[in-house]
Amino acid sequence: MVAKKSRVLIVGAGMAGLTTAHRLYTTAPDLFDLTIVDANHRIGGRIFTSEFAGDRVEMGATWIHGIGGSPVYDIACKIHALDDPKPWERMDGYPDDAVTVGEGGVVLDPAMVSSISTLYRTLMDTAKDGGLPASAGPSVGSFLRRGLQAYRGSNRGDVAAEAVEDAVFAMNENTERTYTSADDLEKLNLAAESEYREFPGEQITIAKGYSRVIEHLASVLPAGTIRLGRKVERIEWSPDGGGTTAEQPVKVVLEDGSEMAVDHVVVTVSLGVLKAKGGMEFNPSLPLFKREAIGRLGFGVVNKLFVEVEEGEVMPSMEMAFEKEKKKKKEEDEEGGMRHVAKIPWWMRRTASICPIYNGSRVGLAWFAGKEAMELEKLSDEEIKSGVQDTLDGFKMDRRSSVIERVKRSGWGSDPLFRGSYSYVTVGSSGDDLDLMAEPVPVNGGGEATGRVGPALQILFAGEATHRTHYSTTHGAYFSGIREANRLIQRYSN
Repeated sequence: MVAKKSRVLIVGAGMAGLTTAHRLYTTAPDLFDLTIVDANHRIGGRIFTSEFAGDRVEMGATWIHGIGGSPVYDIACKIHALDDPKPWERMDGYPDDAVTVGEGGVVLDPAMVSSISTLYRTLMDTAKDGGLPASAGPSVGSFLRRGLQAYRGSNRGDVAAEAVEDAVFAMNENTERTYTSADDLEKLNLAAESEYREFPGEQITIAKGYSRVIEHLASVLPAGTIRLGRKVERIEWSPDGGGTTAEQPVKVVLEDGSEMAVDHVVVTVSLGVLKAKGGMEFNPSLPLFKREAIGRLGFGVVNKLFVEVEEGEVMPSMEMAFEKEKKKKKEEDEEGGMRHVAKIPWWMRRTASICPIYNGSRVGLAWFAGKEAMELEKLSDEEIKSGVQDTLDGFKMDRRSSVIERVKRSGWGSDPLFRGSYSYVTVGSSGDDLDLMAEPVPVNGGGEATGRVGPALQILFAGEATHRTHYSTTHGAYFSGIREANRLIQRYSN
């Protein structure tokens, strides 16, 4: 007699969800009846390869962060996705020919830029090494600024020079905001930096697109396993052992009113959805420890802006050192009248750089985080074109700036299926909260209040925000999917 399979529903067809399903199906196909539902009409979640101006671009996840030990790199190698005769985004790595320019088009002294940038990286490396005294303070932002003050020491006094140093230091801080998704580095937990782990080796992009990795994971699953356009409205579970049906302890209610009774649900939606009011309902509510961890952790917005310059032009490559406080400036024209210099909009003023997506490309890329990223989502294409053009004009190093023809931007913050980009550890939170995010419920199969026992592992959690040392990354999401699949395999194998 064939044993009955355990019914497992996975919510979300992104990296974590598809990895969970891939692992369960390829390792123990006789143990589980698998279904994946996703409210979107595509697979991939925050991985989304697209096209702009004839070039392949990534609207979400972009980098393999270190090839030494990365499962994403291993998959990309296996499926031959790392080589392509057609150019692709950041095929030549980080630009090494970018110049650092101040407002007005002044090229900054490379030695000074290198000195301040080296100081910044040294401070961040110190934070990541750990062992900082308690006096270092709780936030990354305050630690960095104190480090800059100590660097200046008794040599302070040259106001103009310090203003330039501040601008270069802020440029590095703004890059850090896109790395972490924290709008303000004062909210970024300093202690957690020492727990975050990076893979060694080169950081690269995927020639044939990040989506190829996702497609590979999905390709082994039986037809019909993945059901798109199916949004989960509510998950009803049984912490006290009451059960929702005679057999399955969990009932999942979809937005269209249909219901699914299952043994286990693996929730892989973003932390932003879990944090949002009305994002996903649990009945009864999740345990207090889970709700508090969700509330304490940060989930920020990072968006990418691609711009195309006119035919015959090449996108400039430059780092932008903005003045701390931009004052309105006026110039006399040749006729003695007055004209306003092109005004750089506020939402561009914490953008660290703009550069071609590969050498010689007409397409440029700028990254935005926090409030500026959210503003980018609200603006029209014409407003964005105008704002970027004004910025290029304000930093122009020659007689004429490249003319912006078209733009394309991501919109992760306003998308109700994501409500942001990736997680970070806030001041007031810790790595412990990431571990709590990973805890299934019921943990040991028992009602907290009544003492009655319900089936264990009714709701499991995966996703980058559930990994203590690799949060905010696609490989963190991958590892979390393996973890939850192994948790179920171990339960039934025993």
